[in-house]
Amino acid sequence: MFGRSLITLLAASAAQLAIALPLEARANSGNSSFLPTDIGLNITYSGPHNASLPNVAIFATGGTIAGSSSSELDTTSYTAGVVGIAALIEAVPQLLDVANVQGSQIINIASESLNSTIVLQIAKFANAVLCAEGSTTDGLVITHGTDTLEETAFLMDSVVNCGKPVVLVGAMRPSTAISADGPANLLEAVTLAGEPDARDRGALIALNDRIGSALYTQKNNANTINTFTAVEQGNIGGFLSTKPFFYYPAGQPTFKETFDISSVNELPMVDVLYGHQSFDWKLIQEAIDNGAKGIVIAGTGAGSLSDLTIIEVERLLKQGFPIVASTKINEGAVPAGRDWISAGFLNPVKARIRLQLAIATGLDMNGIRAKFENTLVGYLDK
Repeated sequence: MFGRSLITLLAASAAQLAIALPLEARANSGNSSFLPTDIGLNITYSGPHNASLPNVAIFATGGTIAGSSSSELDTTSYTAGVVGIAALIEAVPQLLDVANVQGSQIINIASESLNSTIVLQIAKFANAVLCAEGSTTDGLVITHGTDTLEETAFLMDSVVNCGKPVVLVGAMRPSTAISADGPANLLEAVTLAGEPDARDRGALIALNDRIGSALYTQKNNANTINTFTAVEQGNIGGFLSTKPFFYYPAGQPTFKETFDISSVNELPMVDVLYGHQSFDWKLIQEAIDNGAKGIVIAGTGAGSLSDLTIIEVERLLKQGFPIVASTKINEGAVPAGRDWISAGFLNPVKARIRLQLAIATGLDMNGIRAKFENTLVGYLDK
């Protein structure tokens, strides 16, 4: 039903998939499936069923949380995407005390190797599992490598629109490391996904006892477990004794925009170019010649572009080619009011995804600009 391209990819990656059900789950006569079986989703884990618990799906994609090394001291040169979903769940048996769990090993790789085809398919699966009429799935957890976790989280925030929780979780230490953070993170993520108060907040990121909005949260440290933060906007909640709490009532982030991907079969190529002194503006045309349908420039400061770059950007905008200016600075906004499209508070990788979605859903230049700028302009025009 969905995306033959991903099915082909998964078949080619069969050696990476962990498809064996745990013996305990297979032997349990109380199993009751809540995941749909007619959408092309390969259900690779089914735990016991307790009618008093919420139903939480897990999509496993690999990453450090599924990483392994021969040394317990190794937290840098391990292999990501080795441990399968069944082993991840069985390492945290307490999961089965907080939710009925079913899962699918979507793929098992490092997140820097994920691509638009895979994440679009995950988003379609998420909508089918959570938002279809008659769905009895209460929430979804996506286990993910932290390197690009914020990108997948932002995509889910933009396209899964039925209010049920989508929680992205990962780890900064592999499963074999001393004091591995993955098991506790996974337990908290599953608990959060089944929490009614987690609804209507958009996609969430849960790591290190903190809950962040997918719109604003980003990875800010390459090594430490306290890496996902939203410095200006802050966390929206946290965990005490693995139980989630929220600082604010349920609500959507101010600058969120949503898209309907029901008719979208692929996401266009959008490249990110990094601004710096002596930036070569000719790289823009080279990206276009290589197939880019849109470009995000990670500008200096508040999205500043060099004089020569501005000339090229204005030329392309007049031809109807979308170019978005973001900032390479971790915090702050690119204000609207210039010729190019301003990313506002979106960092370059999130601006890239919004531009992909805007192009894929058929928006013209005015529509694309509105998706990026209208809310922020509303504040500036007061």
